[in-house]
Amino acid sequence: MKIFFVRTLFFFFSIISFDLSAQPDSIDTRNNSVKAKHLFIDVHQIGPGKVKYNAVVEAHAKDLETEGKYNVEFIKYWVNEKKGLVFCLSSSSDSESIQKTHAEAHGLLANYIYEVTPGIEAALRGRKNLFLEVHYFGAGKVTTKDIAAAHKKDLDVQRKHGVHTINYWVDEKEGVVICLSQAKNSNAIIQMHKEADRILPTYVLKVKQGQ
Repeated sequence: MKIFFVRTLFFFFSIISFDLSAQPDSIDTRNNSVKAKHLFIDVHQIGPGKVKYNAVVEAHAKDLETEGKYNVEFIKYWVNEKKGLVFCLSSSSDSESIQKTHAEAHGLLANYIYEVTPGIEAALRGRKNLFLEVHYFGAGKVTTKDIAAAHKKDLDVQRKHGVHTINYWVDEKEGVVICLSQAKNSNAIIQMHKEADRILPTYVLKVKQGQ
């Protein structure tokens, strides 16, 4: 009986040993083998009158079909047909992966890609017009702390001007801030900033949003 018990234990541990040795060497569970993802906004300058919203919808669908190959996740996009501008918000480990996705999906590469830090997003309200405003401060001349403080001032007066701020994104390295809001018109947004923080946008665009 004792001999049978010993043989059984030997057989059991032999199976475990074989199972462990059969695990593929290519699996690496170390934390440093996983690349952290960041948020990016890429900008396509296609040209005035040279882009239609429906065409961007089709291009975005192709991005979604391709993004998994490069570990990219496209989240939202905004289109201004008049100026021929497209802004895309995505999550990726690096900007090169975003360009590779665009290149394979439809060939329309971004002119600029900004690595951004977001604010706290608010929900859309009703059917008010949607606007993107862009601020160019200059490389290294703005921080997320600066914009968070300015944003708080905007929130304090936005209702007075009929504006509903959705979110903002800051690229500290390039000194670029992009804000999304709803308003009757672009002038309402400018007047809000004049009263709240005196930080006026370089330009304001009426946009259509997709995702």
